[in-house]
Amino acid sequence: MSDPFHRVSINRLSVERHGIEFVPLTDRYGTPKRLFFVWFGGCMTILCLSVGTLGINAGLPLGWTLAALALGNAVGTIFMAAHAAQGPTLGIPQMIQSRAQFGVMGAGLPLMAVLASTILYIASIGLLARDTLQSLLPVDDTEALVIFASATVAIAYVGYEMIHRLATALTVLSGGLYVVVAILLITRGSTAAAPIHPAHFALATFLLIFSQATSWSLSAGPYVADYSRYLPPTVSAWSTFVYTAAGNFLGSTLLQALGAYLAAHFPAITDHPGRGIADLFGGGRYLVEILILVNLIQVNVMTLYSGYMSATTTITGLRGMTRVSLAFRLSLMLALMVVATTIGLLTRDSFSVYFSDFLAIMLCALIPWSAINLTDYYLVRRGHYVIDQMYSTDGIYSRFRWPVLAVYLLSISLQIPFMSLSFYMGPIARLVGSDIAWLPGLIVPAVLYAWVESRRNVSSEIAA
Repeated sequence: MSDPFHRVSINRLSVERHGIEFVPLTDRYGTPKRLFFVWFGGCMTILCLSVGTLGINAGLPLGWTLAALALGNAVGTIFMAAHAAQGPTLGIPQMIQSRAQFGVMGAGLPLMAVLASTILYIASIGLLARDTLQSLLPVDDTEALVIFASATVAIAYVGYEMIHRLATALTVLSGGLYVVVAILLITRGSTAAAPIHPAHFALATFLLIFSQATSWSLSAGPYVADYSRYLPPTVSAWSTFVYTAAGNFLGSTLLQALGAYLAAHFPAITDHPGRGIADLFGGGRYLVEILILVNLIQVNVMTLYSGYMSATTTITGLRGMTRVSLAFRLSLMLALMVVATTIGLLTRDSFSVYFSDFLAIMLCALIPWSAINLTDYYLVRRGHYVIDQMYSTDGIYSRFRWPVLAVYLLSISLQIPFMSLSFYMGPIARLVGSDIAWLPGLIVPAVLYAWVESRRNVSSEIAA
């Protein structure tokens, strides 16, 4: 007997037909092994590598920096991969599932934070790609960003299968590239001058790097299930979790470790990492720059795809729509890319001044969402949902679930004393010496949501 879950061939590459709607069982395909490549390949960028340089630049010794990166990525990956396990069971985009917690229209509140951070990520990635593109082509800033944006939209429009295939190729090609880079650097020896202030362990700095690594992985939570929703429902949650976690943890930790090594022994390269790494290959530098550029396009595609899903979830919730057309997809992706590219052009000389602060603020809005979503899925409803009701404003999930929205807003406000920004440092953050807002951001909403929902009869809800 043929397997109905393999009717769609993964060898067929075409424009994705499904959007925010439930993926029918006859259109499910693939194995969870593909998730390893999506997340490992997605980490193979100079953006991820740059995160690893932060500890060294802050004065933390290399060994302690590596420990903070590994621990932070481990914690963040656990929560991020837990979201991925929802994909095969539910067969819908990550943020659509949030309607069960916040209400069909109420889910638009956390979605605004997702969309804002998505647009800023796209802008920052474009600025990173600009220098590499300008070293390959005689183009100015505007032309470079437009070329990069156009390639991103084209691939994101094709969608799910293209993203998976590109990630698989980049896992092999970029993984090999960075292995060669590591070998070249180790055999050359250090070029770092003796520091004026020797590196030393400081708990506050260690916690800062730990938090940054944790945030790197946690930030993927709002869209991780988008890349597992086509898997057959027979795929176990455990295998989905393991392959996602392995790809993200290994990819992020290994590349960030290389970034830390670069900052400690070859600081000149970290000033312009894309250009510096390419220069190691002499006459082959142009091929390396192309590969680095393609990696940036891949992570930009995933970010745009996520932004499109979030924006569509918000719009369709307000209008009671269950699906959207391909023309709508292209138009919305173009609109998001125009906004992000415009931000990049207008702020290209001062973007870094406020970018880290804004992302820290956005993360404080995303983490409580993650805690509420996971608590609902694993502890309250335990994976039992009525999918078609998530598209009905008058269904069992209501338009707005006010108690949950109150928990969400309260959880955001409780993080403020733990935050550390360029213009503000909360009293608890000042006491600890680091931003640890993510910690209460995970714990408080999970506990409050479980208490608010403790009397919910899920069986009666589904029956109704």
